[in-house]
Amino acid sequence: MSEQYWLMKSEPDVYGWDDLVAEKEGMWDGVRNHAAALNMKTMKKGDLAFFYHSNIGVEVVGILKISKTAFIDPTDEKGKFVAVKVKPVRKLKAPVPLKAVKANPKLAEMDLVRLSRLSVGKVRSEEWAEILRMAGEKV
Repeated sequence: MSEQYWLMKSEPDVYGWDDLVAEKEGMWDGVRNHAAALNMKTMKKGDLAFFYHSNIGVEVVGILKISKTAFIDPTDEKGKFVAVKVKPVRKLKAPVPLKAVKANPKLAEMDLVRLSRLSVGKVRSEEWAEILRMAGEKV
């Protein structure tokens, strides 16, 4: 199975990059969208994801990795939705704003652009490399 990449959105005033770093391992819970939950069920331990600050900042700020695959979300009383555990890998050298992502034709098909309300989306390997390049990272 080839490496999978993701983008996971969170409002930084609720749970931001600094919160994840302080915890060292966080639980990604509270996702109630079926498409996003399906993406979380597809995640494998070790998969990488961009941490995206939504609503405030509106930018890709860091990289995290999946440390525990899907399990029943303890915040879901009906037990229908899943959570995953994540660990921070590193903060990006420079955040990548949504405006820059949308302005880049190489990213026009990215879930972040096409499915803007999706909180957990897939990222193709070429999109992953392009976001890293835009952040000033070595690809």
